[in-house]
Amino acid sequence: MVDKGLWRVGLYIRLSREDGRGESLSVQNQRKILLDYLAQEFQGRWELAGIFVDDGLTGTDDSRESFQAMIAQVKEGKINCVVCKTLSRAFRNYADQGYFLEEFFPRHRTRFISLGNPRVDSFLDPEAVQLGLEIPINGILNDRYAAKTSADVRRTLDMKRRRGEFIGSFAPYGYAKDPADRNALRPDPAAARVVEEIFRRRLEGEGRGTIAQALNARGEPNPTAYKARQGSRYRRPGPPGDGLWSAATVGRILRNPVYAGTLVQGRQRVVSYKVHETISLPPEEWFVVEGTHAPLIPPALFQRVQALEARPVRTPPGRGEPHLFAGFLRCADCRRAMTRKTARGLVYYTCSTYRRKSKTACTKHTIREEALAAAAAQALGVGEGDLSRPLLFARVEEILVREGGAVEVRLLAPEGRET
Repeated sequence: MVDKGLWRVGLYIRLSREDGRGESLSVQNQRKILLDYLAQEFQGRWELAGIFVDDGLTGTDDSRESFQAMIAQVKEGKINCVVCKTLSRAFRNYADQGYFLEEFFPRHRTRFISLGNPRVDSFLDPEAVQLGLEIPINGILNDRYAAKTSADVRRTLDMKRRRGEFIGSFAPYGYAKDPADRNALRPDPAAARVVEEIFRRRLEGEGRGTIAQALNARGEPNPTAYKARQGSRYRRPGPPGDGLWSAATVGRILRNPVYAGTLVQGRQRVVSYKVHETISLPPEEWFVVEGTHAPLIPPALFQRVQALEARPVRTPPGRGEPHLFAGFLRCADCRRAMTRKTARGLVYYTCSTYRRKSKTACTKHTIREEALAAAAAQALGVGEGDLSRPLLFARVEEILVREGGAVEVRLLAPEGRET
């Protein structure tokens, strides 16, 4: 049987990120103040139904885990009195404050107490909540304070981004935060070796999926699993992962300019201080600063990999890897890729524009594979049997085929061959 004369009290405590860790606002101090109030000043018989803590969360919306857990118990009748240190601990949003104090708590016959200035007790002084001006005005001030704080924080973070300071909560895989400067990155030797291997394998012609399989075969943890093993609290969005590498994960590393010493930040931003959803920003609004930290990959090699990643390469059905010249061949006139076909046991390459789009937009530019191999081998100074995709990746920029079968092999500049 429910004792209608008993206040079942829920204590609510919140510490936001911008509060820092000052003792006056610490979780421990709020807990002590609220418990002392119950023991010494609370008017009425009471029992403690629960203590609800949101540590490191803003009060500008009500989507806080512990706050919602407390509200759920109010709805279930398990709590009929909520006590917090100040109004701003429960609400930084004027609209939320008005809803809960003027609608939700009265509807559920729940007493609300705030110990700060203004002191609020909706049971002992209901008119101050329903009719007075001090509490609404205080709510507006708290709301405007949150807006100003949000704007100040955004300006500070943007200034750090412009200076090339790293402001992420977690360092990118391959790096760690410098203990002497939390806005600076330094290489993490174990993960950096894996990053270097990924780029080396890609330059040697291995595909993203092949690289992922090699890392998984030897039990190398993927970035999320590696950070967890290092004691990091990092959690990637979505369902829990299996700790395995994927082609997509390898691809994200290969495309990330952080490994060439360039920080790219500000790709997303929060809609507003009240709407905490993120939106993607166009590249022209990003903060891009070169030379902010030690690169794991020389910039020339990084650019070489970007060129490789941009090549359209298809793995034929039944084959574990692309054909030898896939991604290297282009028509010398329209600059489109060449397509491969087999006829009477012979392999030919033909302009893709002519073959797939229009017979009037370009010409065939047909060449047999053995003639192409002979021309490529001669240009590279090797035997035809020594041709391989790693060799092409290391030394060839592209191969142009002219109408009539003439071949031009464009070699990489010497700096593009760094390993």
